[in-house]
Amino acid sequence: MIALAARPRGAVSGGRVLGALLSRSAVALAQVAVVAVGVFALTALLPGDAAVVILGEHADAARLAALRERLGLERPLGERFLDWAAGLLRGDLGSSLRTGRPVLDEVTSHAATTVLLTALTLLVVLPLAGWLGVRSGLRAGSRFDRAVNAAAVVLNSVPEFALALLLVGVVSVEMGLLPATAAGESGWSLLADPAVLVLPVAVLVARQLGGLARQVRTGVVAGRDAGYAAHARRAGLGERAVVLRHVLPNVLGPVLQQLARTVDGLLGGVVVIEAVFALPGLGAGFVAAVRARDLPVVQGYALLFASITIGVNLLVDLVAHRFRAGAR
Repeated sequence: MIALAARPRGAVSGGRVLGALLSRSAVALAQVAVVAVGVFALTALLPGDAAVVILGEHADAARLAALRERLGLERPLGERFLDWAAGLLRGDLGSSLRTGRPVLDEVTSHAATTVLLTALTLLVVLPLAGWLGVRSGLRAGSRFDRAVNAAAVVLNSVPEFALALLLVGVVSVEMGLLPATAAGESGWSLLADPAVLVLPVAVLVARQLGGLARQVRTGVVAGRDAGYAAHARRAGLGERAVVLRHVLPNVLGPVLQQLARTVDGLLGGVVVIEAVFALPGLGAGFVAAVRARDLPVVQGYALLFASITIGVNLLVDLVAHRFRAGAR
């Protein structure tokens, strides 16, 4: 019998990662396709009439009928979906029923504010959650650990809008320390007046910090008492080296999964926070499009949110898979 030559470990791991990339990418594309169908169907069921919203409730029937015809609202739903899907494949999301601008322009015009809020939140959450989680895990059962867990539970139980209104009432209205809203400012221009970002970012951080910190803590507690950590100690490594070289790398996979959930939570939280603090971001644009029954724009926002969620989860899954393959 002829023995097969063993393949290098790196080639095996690389093949596994490539296979995972292809299979998970195919699943992600299928999810986007399903979401696209669902988004179109659900937006078609939205109550109200875009023509009435545009022309007003007192517009005569002839003008309403002419506008519906011009906007294509009288066409069969299946025909409208096929045109919309064909446009998606070309990268064309259609045009706004209100302004006539391309949907992509309508959506991207609000993106800077949301990207800024999300980036600032993650810049605070990631290092702070890591520090709190590691310290709590290494001191499990201590007063510090109990205080962090209690604070995480309390903050996770308070909705974003309630916490935002509470901070506005106390910090802005009663104490007069920070602006209550950012009305009149948007996008990167907000950085010129950073005080308006403090309360929105604080609310988002408070809501997302606890879950990530507790996931880090759980991993540290489990890794600290694991067999590989005990073996490293017996081999003569100090506690600091054991934590840095063995415990924390094994925490990364579950933490990455929690990070994906954190980004998902930020997407939902940003919609609320932008409404409370009058920030013209993606959430505010989405709400305005729904109120105006601007179906192409609503579809564009919904598809964007879903695609971000799917993309983030795909990226995290692939990174976690790469670390597992490297560990093997």
